[in-house]
Amino acid sequence: MCGIVGYIGNEQAKDILIKGLHKLEYRGYDSAGIALVGDNGLGLYKEKGRIAELEKTIGKEAAGKTGIGHTRWATHGAPSKENAHPHQSVSKRFTLVHNGVIENYQQLKHEYLQNVELASETDTEIIVQLIETFAEKGLSTEEAFRRTLSLLHGSYAIALVDNQDNDTIYVGKNKSPLLVGIGDGVNVVASDAMAMLHITKEFIEIMDQEVVIVKKDSVQVKNLDGTNVARESFTTDIDESDTEKGTYNHFMLKEIDEQPFVIRNIIQKYQNENGKIKLDQDIRTAINDADRVYVIAAGTSYHAGLVGKELMEKVAKKPVEVHIASEFLYNEPILSEKPLFIFISQSGETADCRGVLVNVKKQGHKALTITNVPGSTLSREADFTLHTYAGPEIAVASTKAYTAQMAVFSILAMDSAYAQGIDTDFDAMQELGLIANAMEILCDQKDKLEQIARDYMFETRNCFFIGRALDYHVVQEGALKLKEISYIQAEGFAGGELKHGTIALIEDGTPIVAVTTQKHVNLNIRGNVQEVVARGANACVISTESTKEEGDQIVLPDIHELMTPLVSVVPLQLIAYYAALHRGCDVDKPRNLAKSVTVE
Repeated sequence: MCGIVGYIGNEQAKDILIKGLHKLEYRGYDSAGIALVGDNGLGLYKEKGRIAELEKTIGKEAAGKTGIGHTRWATHGAPSKENAHPHQSVSKRFTLVHNGVIENYQQLKHEYLQNVELASETDTEIIVQLIETFAEKGLSTEEAFRRTLSLLHGSYAIALVDNQDNDTIYVGKNKSPLLVGIGDGVNVVASDAMAMLHITKEFIEIMDQEVVIVKKDSVQVKNLDGTNVARESFTTDIDESDTEKGTYNHFMLKEIDEQPFVIRNIIQKYQNENGKIKLDQDIRTAINDADRVYVIAAGTSYHAGLVGKELMEKVAKKPVEVHIASEFLYNEPILSEKPLFIFISQSGETADCRGVLVNVKKQGHKALTITNVPGSTLSREADFTLHTYAGPEIAVASTKAYTAQMAVFSILAMDSAYAQGIDTDFDAMQELGLIANAMEILCDQKDKLEQIARDYMFETRNCFFIGRALDYHVVQEGALKLKEISYIQAEGFAGGELKHGTIALIEDGTPIVAVTTQKHVNLNIRGNVQEVVARGANACVISTESTKEEGDQIVLPDIHELMTPLVSVVPLQLIAYYAALHRGCDVDKPRNLAKSVTVE
């Protein structure tokens, strides 16, 4: 959930590191820091808050052609300058940055560091102090680094510099993402390729429990025992311009507007020259051989999984269970005889999902990952991957990745139905084309949706979203979007559950957003709307051409009912965006949240 950058080359590292940190600030922004190693020794600069605060503390004299940097999302220790990375050993010889959580740091502290006075509350500082402890016993820096990593339990991505050697960055990884970028007389380190696209597009993937010795003209990959590992590089197809806001004030609005393009891109990628679904035969076989599908996800991806369940069961007649990854990890249910696991993750690095994946692979089960990052950990370790082709998503609140996940799941369900000879009453590819058009229509209604946000959300302290059937899953996502960026306490409820407790929370003026796109429950949800209005609620109704009634605030174009979640979520995304904007919130970087949840 934090960001790491590193640089070693012929140029001054400061500006390169700061630019890379800005690219990663969406991963963590409680504090930030850099360390520069040059001919005159090491300079350390860190500060609580955003990278802009860090930049104010770095003087023009800061120099060094080797450096590491970090932007933090706090786990151990409150956000503070003392707890900010980089952390140093007592003698100041060793300096490192770290992503992840060291589970046995207290044990290591007790066993090896009882006489060391620590400067922070972090688990990270334990690592750098251990390295110095082993170096003082005569080990080389590389040996001390490998010895320390062999003792760590948990997740880590680490970049280390030695003040006595300004020509090397030592890198190690376990469970947390980290890459080494290859340039011409320059090499870089990054927890996300986006951070260093201004330097290179060629990267080397680091596997768990490997170390990498990075110099400006060489990269050496080793196992923890020191054995050399051969590893080919790869070239990323991410365009640096994709990570810029362009004319938009916020990434979130840009990414909402990109959804029609993303849907059309998915159609292109998953359709052959005859207009039929193009899918790997091994994936098709795995789906149809399974007696039950288990979808594992978290947050917004979990909501996409709920919609995917409806599509898979109603279109492909395949039973599906959807589980929150962090719960499944420690409370696994009784499994069917031939399960297939589908992991949904925007980043492909979600720690809880990865924990489940490791467990089910040990049991010999097949796994498929639906992700926006094909080279990610979940993608590498699963048997199969379906790419969502959404492009980089920078805003913490997911929008285009969510609709892309549902679109890919619809293709998967339709393909399974075709392979089984099941008749369907719609074509997923044709419907996705209609969805892209409908999204564009809704994105053109920003003024109307901004006014709704002003009228309903500007001064409220809470808000309720209600829906039935598929709409229930959509309102759960709508509530999540609102709460995570506007800090309005929001909940999504099944309409029929209102009278079983929730309606007690309705007061005069309480905003209620009702979504009704399913004809068979349209009258039911409208009855629920009347119930809350009678108790003083201020209701906003989102319907379709087929379910609309006079007075509905937003009417969506008609598409097949099973596919409506891809369209009905768009106005909810925009309402959340404008609610946060007009309440003065940081839309792209909401408090306490980070984009990629790489720790449990």
